[in-house]
This record gives sequence, structure tokens and C-alpha cells, in this order.
Amino acid sequence: MPNAEKLEKVAAIKGRIAASEAILLADYRGLTVHDATELRRSLSSQAKFSVVKNTLLKRAADESGMGELDAILTGPTAVAFVSGDVVAAAKQVVEAAKKFPTLVLKGAWLDGRLLSPDEARSLADLESREVMLSKIAGMLKSEMTRAASMFQALQSQFVGLLEAYRDKLGPAEPEAAPEPEPAIEAEEPPKEATQEQGEPETEQAEPETETSEPAQGEE
Repeated sequence: MPNAEKLEKVAAIKGRIAASEAILLADYRGLTVHDATELRRSLSSQAKFSVVKNTLLKRAADESGMGELDAILTGPTAVAFVSGDVVAAAKQVVEAAKKFPTLVLKGAWLDGRLLSPDEARSLADLESREVMLSKIAGMLKSEMTRAASMFQALQSQFVGLLEAYRDKLGPAEPEAAPEPEPAIEAEEPPKEATQEQGEPETEQAEPETETSEPAQGEE
């Protein structure tokens, strides 16, 4: 039964695996302490380089769902736990292998699959993240410049069409001033009606004269 110290080391390796974008495995036989220290420093910005016992790494890999790593866990194993740019880390390991021939790349684990030594070395032939981002930025800038030029050309073409259409229509005719409405004259009332309304009729009563004849017998 594994003791507490081994369990703690396995848990630490599992934590590194979970926090890594990829892991690179190499055989470090013949690598001096000075060489290993130099390699560790060169990888410090992209990965953490550690010498791990195969038994502990195998247990941690099995518990992390990476049982396929068992096939390359033979001989002394050094692991680069890559937390930064995988391509940049692979380039540095390949360059170190050129400088230290005793350093041999065994393989790698990337995107849930095991890479062979040749596939792991081919990562170094890819462009780094910085180069790819720079190229993408250049492409976007070029597309934006082209889009701005196309928009300007369309705008000029639209203005030209408007001017041609205006020339085709000719100068605009001035609008005619509206005719004034005829003045409405007030109707004069009939004269007869005016006189009848203004002069009221006056009836002059003729005084009645009574003539009485003298009665007979009176003289």
C-alpha cells in the first residue's frame, strides 16, 4: 500500500498535469546537473522542467485518464509541464537536444492524445503563438484597409450616380405663385326694403266733424 508521501507526490504530479496545456517527455541520460539547470532556465517562461520517477508519473497519468503514456515510460524520464506556448516550448526542447545530444525527446501528450517522438519534434516546426497572432493581426489590418477602400469607392460611385441623375432631370422649374382669390363684395340691400325699414308708416287720422241740424221749433 503506498505511503502518504508517495500519495502526496502523485497528487502534486496530477495537479501539474491538469494545469498544463501539454507535456513533453524526454530521456535525460547523460545530461549533467549543469545542463539540466540550463535547460530548466530556458524553459521557465513556457514550462516547468522536472525529473519524475516513472512509477509516480504512471500512477498520476492513469488517474488522469492518460494511461497511454505507459508505452513511453521507460528509462530515466524528464517532463516539461507546458503551461504557456506549446510550440515555443517544443522549439526550446529541440534546440536543447541539438546542444545536448544525450537529451532525447520521447514523445508528448497534447489535446488528449499521445504523440510519437517524430510528432513531438514536428511541433517545433510550427509557428509560435506570437508569430501566428502577428500574422492574424496583419491579415485583419489588411482586410480592414481593403474594406475602407471599397467603402470609399462605393461612396464616390453613389455620389456620381446622384449627380448624373440630377443632370438628367435638368434644372428645376420655379413654382408658379398662387393666384389671389377674388374679393367678395358685400351685397347692397334693395332700396325699397331700406326705405320701408327706415321710414315707418304714419297714419294721419282725419278729424270727424259732426254737423247737427237745429231742431225744429228752435230758432
